[in-house]
Amino acid sequence: GGKDRRSGLILTIPLCLEQTSMDELSVTLDYLLSIPSEKCKARGFTVIVDGRKSQWNVVKTVVLMLQNVVPAEVSLVCVVKPDEFWDKKVTHFCFWKEKDRLGFEVILVSANKLTRYIEPCQLTEDFGGTLTYDHMDWLNKRLVFEKFTKESTSLLDELALINSGSDKGTQQEKERSIDLNFLPSVDPETVLQTGHELLSELQQRRFNGSDGGVSWSPMDDELLAQPQVMKLLDSLREQYTRYQEVCRQRSKRTQLEEIQQKVMQVVNWLEGPGSEQLRTQWGIGDSIRASQALQQKHEEIESQHSEWFAVYVELNQQIAALLNAGDEEDLVELKALQQQLSDVCYRQASQLEFRQNLLQAALEFHSVAQDLSQQLDGLLGMLCVDVAPADGASIQQTLKLLEEKLKSVDLGLQGLREKGQSLLDQISNQASWAYGKDVTIENKENVDHIQGVMEDMQLRKQRCEDMVDVRRLKMLQMVQLFKCEEDAAQAVEWLSELLDALLKTHIRLGDDAQETKVLLEKHRKFVDVAQSTYDYGRQLLQATVVLCQSLRCTSRSSGDTLPRLNRVWKQFTVTSEERVHRLETAVAFHSSAEKILQECPEQPEAFNEMEQFDEIEAVGKSLLDRLTVPVIYPDGSEQYFGSPSDMASAAEHIREKMKLVSLKKQQLTQPEASTAES
Repeated sequence: GGKDRRSGLILTIPLCLEQTSMDELSVTLDYLLSIPSEKCKARGFTVIVDGRKSQWNVVKTVVLMLQNVVPAEVSLVCVVKPDEFWDKKVTHFCFWKEKDRLGFEVILVSANKLTRYIEPCQLTEDFGGTLTYDHMDWLNKRLVFEKFTKESTSLLDELALINSGSDKGTQQEKERSIDLNFLPSVDPETVLQTGHELLSELQQRRFNGSDGGVSWSPMDDELLAQPQVMKLLDSLREQYTRYQEVCRQRSKRTQLEEIQQKVMQVVNWLEGPGSEQLRTQWGIGDSIRASQALQQKHEEIESQHSEWFAVYVELNQQIAALLNAGDEEDLVELKALQQQLSDVCYRQASQLEFRQNLLQAALEFHSVAQDLSQQLDGLLGMLCVDVAPADGASIQQTLKLLEEKLKSVDLGLQGLREKGQSLLDQISNQASWAYGKDVTIENKENVDHIQGVMEDMQLRKQRCEDMVDVRRLKMLQMVQLFKCEEDAAQAVEWLSELLDALLKTHIRLGDDAQETKVLLEKHRKFVDVAQSTYDYGRQLLQATVVLCQSLRCTSRSSGDTLPRLNRVWKQFTVTSEERVHRLETAVAFHSSAEKILQECPEQPEAFNEMEQFDEIEAVGKSLLDRLTVPVIYPDGSEQYFGSPSDMASAAEHIREKMKLVSLKKQQLTQPEASTAES
């Protein structure tokens, strides 16, 4: 595979220690030199004689033999000498002096200096080069090439004989010739495959190299491998194509007859037993289970048809292949067979598909009807159970669940109508031509069943709606009842808070008459708020009584709420009256005291009535006494206003004002005493 610097091929002769047969070597060289083309031989050869493992006499004999075996194409012979050179006495023969007689130049060179004459990339690793070379691989490929050449040449002769016999004589002679020479001795497909694999291997090694290394082509175009393989493949393909055409013509008529027979088998079964099976299947069932049973039966019918449809597909492909062949004499007959087969199969397939869709629609209708029936049963069961909720929130939750169930029933009935109408449309589209019979009676039974189911569901839904309306009204009244009871209890709590605020925060009596009057006015407004709260609670409790009568039930909380409301209101009333009394007393006290304290002392006649002082003193003491007395409720319980410190502060202010009044009294009584003495 290597080349020298003149693009000539390199021939390597490895010698060994064993005895070398010159006859075998001569035969081998003749074989190798027969491989290259004449153009390649014209560029000359470079021969490498590897004598590192041989004797000088053997090397010399081989070099001299090249003069006879290899013609003048040898341009250079490189004798690779061993590291320990032969004895100079035995190597006195000088090849360079014999150049004219030998016809080529001979040089002795060490392996490491061989690259002076040949590029390293063209030398194998044995000589320090980088050229990849596998001798066993080359040998195997060469054997494959020669085997292919031998088999293909023999096969070409056989195919040519068969094909030439088919081109002569009458039709009977053709058939007889074909019968006698029908099978070649070698399988053409195998030979072609071998040739293609060989060609692919040659081309791959040419362009990609060997095992990813440097490109190496032991049998490239120059060595005639590829051109010969390609030429043989072309010839083989041409003869094999003609051979196939001969075989095809012979089998075409037999195939056509077989197709005609199979087509009639398919047509007769589909129009006979197949159609009869469908004629007996018309019902849609009255439940899910019945529809599923009909579907299972239909699947069995479809399974039987599928076997014949598979035959149809196969026949259609065969007919299409024959039509693509383009034989005019068979086109009309093939098209007629194809059309007849397609018409029958498509008609039967359409009937099967229609029946399958009808059964699927019936199954969906019955499934929706069953779901709706279960929803109506659940809703009816919920309506038949008496409502006994614990509070308004649970009633609201129950009412929401009831509305959701009713909405689900509405959607279910709507879906049932849609499925039923779709099923009725499919039934109405059934045509008597489908199986050649009148289907009015069967269709009427199916239509009556569908309409009966929808009407029954509509009536059941209407009854449930009426019951839902009654239950909704009752539950809304119960919600209102619970709300009234909750609000009444809240009114009691508010009134209790007002009472608590009255006792704990409404304790001041005012520092003068004006402030006390303001406190008295605020208290009256405070009492008005409490009165409104009490009235609101009474109205709510009255409403609970009315709702209980409407619902025919007893209230669970109003019986306790009303006494509580009345009790708190009585306590508030007593406490409020005590507060009013104290404020009114305080107003009277402050007004009288302020009047006396503000009058001019130069008018003693204004105080001639000492009873005023006594009255003020009596009012003040009465007020002080009330501050120490608790509020006594109707049930006998007691409650004080504010804390003791708050009451002590209010009492201290009253005592101070009483002291001022007493001091004023003393001031007025002293001038009167002086006047009396004088």
